[in-house]
Amino acid sequence: QVQLVESGGGLVQPGGSLRLSCAASGSIFSMNNMGWYRQAPGKQRELVAAITNSGGTNYEDSVKGRFTISRDNTKNTVYLQMNSLKPEDTGVYYCNTYYSRTVYPVRNWGQGTQVTVSS
Repeated sequence: QVQLVESGGGLVQPGGSLRLSCAASGSIFSMNNMGWYRQAPGKQRELVAAITNSGGTNYEDSVKGRFTISRDNTKNTVYLQMNSLKPEDTGVYYCNTYYSRTVYPVRNWGQGTQVTVSS
């Protein structure tokens, strides 16, 4: 069974940093492009960063220059380094397969990890 387990969230002050991790089962990770998504309170889930299985990346405009997505294929893990955090980055962060900026996965969502940016 496919599993995605996110971790690393927490409460951080504006300007701070967090590093999120997502451990994925081999059947979903080894050949897939992966993405980090977030859902802010009262808003729809949105893609914030994506990485191909060969390491190519792309980012949502509001996080460019602040967030870095990476992956370790030997550990079936994808990371999201978040720097210069802003209150508007608050939300639940999820990882899952990446298809495109507008096509989101239907299945295999994990529990997510809460990120709260507040003073």
